[in-house]
Amino acid sequence: MMKTVVFEQLKQAMRDKDVLAKGVLTLVKSALDLAEKEKGAVLSPEEEIAIINREIKQTNQSLEGAQKAERADLIEKEEAKLTILKSFLPKQFSEEEIRSALQEAGVSAGMNMGDAMKIAKPLLVGKADGAAISKAVKTLIS
Repeated sequence: MMKTVVFEQLKQAMRDKDVLAKGVLTLVKSALDLAEKEKGAVLSPEEEIAIINREIKQTNQSLEGAQKAERADLIEKEEAKLTILKSFLPKQFSEEEIRSALQEAGVSAGMNMGDAMKIAKPLLVGKADGAAISKAVKTLIS
């Protein structure tokens, strides 16, 4: 269960006085706790991964804003946060692995993008980010 891993890492970050890791892990733990409370039951691994992916997406948006503002201090901080967040995801598929998984699932040339994504999303949840999945689907259906 991811929540216990996050809590153990949070305790270690507090012992090490790692302010950045403590902040990120506290945020993740809070998001997991809130989702669990709203659901009224223990989260499935897929739901935990979805929460981590949401946090990664928000951090990526902050990183883009920092890059546009040319704030090196913020860029470094957001990249460190991304590293911590990505450590909770399972191994991410390469572009080639995504394509082969999609081909095995029946995604082929001439398919509608929406239909192909309906196959791809559940198949690759947590194993690849949405942008990489979308790119691979576009390549296969064109």
